[in-house]
Amino acid sequence: MFNKILIANRGEIAVRIIRACRNMGIRSVAVYSKEDTKSLHVQLADQRICIGEGPARNNYLNKERIITAAKNMGADAIHPGFGFLSENSDFVRMCQENGITFIGPAADVIDRMGNKSQARKTMMDAGVPVVPGTKEPVYDAEQAMQMAEQIGYPVMIKASSGGGGKGMRVAEKPDELEFQFNMAQRESANAFGDDTMYIERCIQNPRHVEIQIIADEAGHVAALGERDCSVQRSHQKLIEESPSPAITETMREEMNRYAVLAAKAVGYTNAGTIEFIVNPNGEFFFMEMNTRIQVEHGVTELVTGTDLIIEQIRIAMGEELSFSQEDIQLKGHAIECRINAEIPEKNFMPSPGTITHMHLPAGNGVRVDTALYSGYTIPSEYDSMIAKVMVHAPNREAALQKMRSALDEMVIMGVETNLDFQYRIMKHPVFCEGKADTGFIERLMKLGES
Repeated sequence: MFNKILIANRGEIAVRIIRACRNMGIRSVAVYSKEDTKSLHVQLADQRICIGEGPARNNYLNKERIITAAKNMGADAIHPGFGFLSENSDFVRMCQENGITFIGPAADVIDRMGNKSQARKTMMDAGVPVVPGTKEPVYDAEQAMQMAEQIGYPVMIKASSGGGGKGMRVAEKPDELEFQFNMAQRESANAFGDDTMYIERCIQNPRHVEIQIIADEAGHVAALGERDCSVQRSHQKLIEESPSPAITETMREEMNRYAVLAAKAVGYTNAGTIEFIVNPNGEFFFMEMNTRIQVEHGVTELVTGTDLIIEQIRIAMGEELSFSQEDIQLKGHAIECRINAEIPEKNFMPSPGTITHMHLPAGNGVRVDTALYSGYTIPSEYDSMIAKVMVHAPNREAALQKMRSALDEMVIMGVETNLDFQYRIMKHPVFCEGKADTGFIERLMKLGES
């Protein structure tokens, strides 16, 4: 049993991890920036330590300061949450070198799956279906042109070290390829310090469906069903649900099987997500693996009755999974809406500020993960997500109605939010019919339905 866990994160995920620690009788340590001095995670933790001020690179992304904080506070382990250092293999190695357990996969696995082109090659070798495209890295536009001719247009140009939509461009035809490749490569070099690219066929109007997996050090791997994350804006998810209205039971079984195969192929441990893209014909392909807990993990917890954070901690302590694959049964339907401090009508411009009044929805089957409270000032330095509203009901129609009710009840005053925007999506016929793909939000914006 760990005595003390340091949470290398902030906001609602830090609060979520602190609560899991409390439930396990483990002491928690919050790190925080000067801007986060009055944040909820700082108030809830058993201990707290300031690690700097200003942009995240000075604090939550500062590996040395976090390791020093962990050692000074006597922490046995570090939970990275999501974002920040959660997929930084150098940080994992630093934890190991300092005798601190990193609650997540091994550094070499993060390296292997974090590089998108290498991950594609690994999945090809393991027999997991991938989007048709290059198996080896692409370094220049001339090479990209040759590969695109073989793959067939339109093609997607992607950064090997990419994420969050950075270093990603589409070339509809040959005369666009060179320009789009150079732009994507430049974005990749600036964002990730890596200009390695790969090319794959662009799947038109796809669905984004991911499988939650979890694995222990004894070699047990379980797939906990899928989450449909198709409702996105600029490759950033807005709504997630489980089960997906886009797949059949046969597809679900196949995707779960390939997800387990993918995890075993790289010797994966702890929580992770195998992401698939599904075309309109029902064919699915491996897209990437996220080697961390996801923002939307609560959706899976609601339909499976599991606690993924506690399971992560147990695995990091060397324990085996507390359940088997046979124990996992999806019950009912869950939906999550991400609530952001932003203005949809102004191209989703962030809206930091002080919460003057708030009311959170509650009731049977309603869960809100947040770090908000009345009087809290949302900093401008960090991500604009301020809450996750989740509902669980016997079926999708009931879940939709419960989410509408929850969003209608929720009140946040003092800053602009996307609450009304999310409510409109919950009433939109395309989403209600389960037909929203990854281009749904962009089409809404073009039609002026935001």
